[in-house]
This record gives sequence, C-alpha cells and structure tokens, in this order.
Amino acid sequence: MKIIRSKSFTAERAWGALDIANMNGITTRLHWTDQPYKWHVNDGQEVFVVLDGQVQMHYREEGVEQQTLLEVGDIFYASVGTAHVAHPIGAARILVIESEGSV
Repeated sequence: MKIIRSKSFTAERAWGALDIANMNGITTRLHWTDQPYKWHVNDGQEVFVVLDGQVQMHYREEGVEQQTLLEVGDIFYASVGTAHVAHPIGAARILVIESEGSV
C-alpha cells in the first residue's frame, strides 16, 4: 500500500519520476518538471494527467502541429503513433500511465 502526496513531490531534475505501480507491464509514474520534454512517439498508448500546474501540450494530427493548454484535472490521451511534446508553464506534476519502458 502507498499513500502519495503529489503536491509535495519534487525531483532533482526535470521529468524526474516516482514509480507508483507496474501492473502487468503498464506503469504509473508521478513526474515533476519545470522544463519541456522532447518530441516523441510512445511505443504504446499514454494517459497524461495534470495534477498540479499547467502544461502546453503540442501534438501532431495528420502532420499538422496543434496545441492545447492542460490544467489541473485535464487528461491527454496519446494513441499509438501520436507525436507529442509537453511544455510545462512553470513547475508541474503529472501522472503518466503507459507501457513499461516507453519513451
């Protein structure tokens, strides 16, 4: 059993993570960051939940770059093949659920 107080979680580096669970190859991790990630396409599906802060999510649909502002409680679902990159606005805490070993 674990109780995690996400608002108090920080990491030593951008996108540092706390591993919460691995359920049959699906990981749940809490990330802290104040820097953008990198453009990437996950090996599988990804669920990205903003727990604290704001994140400007850039993604490509049919080769066209789009973006949306994600706020606390918002969820971004990246299907297989969705290119995307997260740009936090200040510090943010994000819950990410994805296949183990995904980018």
